[in-house]
Amino acid sequence: MASRNPTRPLSPHLGIYRWGPHMLVSVIHRGTGVAMACVGMPILLWWLAAMAGGPESYRGFEWFFTDLLGGAIGYLVGIGLTLALFLHMGNGVRHLFLDAGALFELRRNKLSSLAVLAFGVTATVVYWFFVGVVK
Repeated sequence: MASRNPTRPLSPHLGIYRWGPHMLVSVIHRGTGVAMACVGMPILLWWLAAMAGGPESYRGFEWFFTDLLGGAIGYLVGIGLTLALFLHMGNGVRHLFLDAGALFELRRNKLSSLAVLAFGVTATVVYWFFVGVVK
């Protein structure tokens, strides 16, 4: 027997799911991984090479982030990468619990997702507060 509505999907799709924090941290986890790989890794490698290259090389690295970018953009990149690191790390720990068979109940899964978001923001604020105080 032929179907009455041939355009109807045969399985659930994104249009029927309600967006929740567990879906948000899943997307954020992928995004933060890409951001750290494509932006953070080249900056880290440049920083390490500048340190190994001596004082003149390191001054060039500092000049780029403090003078050329005006300081504000350099801080924005640093804060963004720090937030990405803490969110990715928090969600990685959450996935360790999921792999062990815990947190599959919807309520606990949502709470752990919210905890990842809170941890990422709080750890970033605390880190940059202490970086600003020490400097």
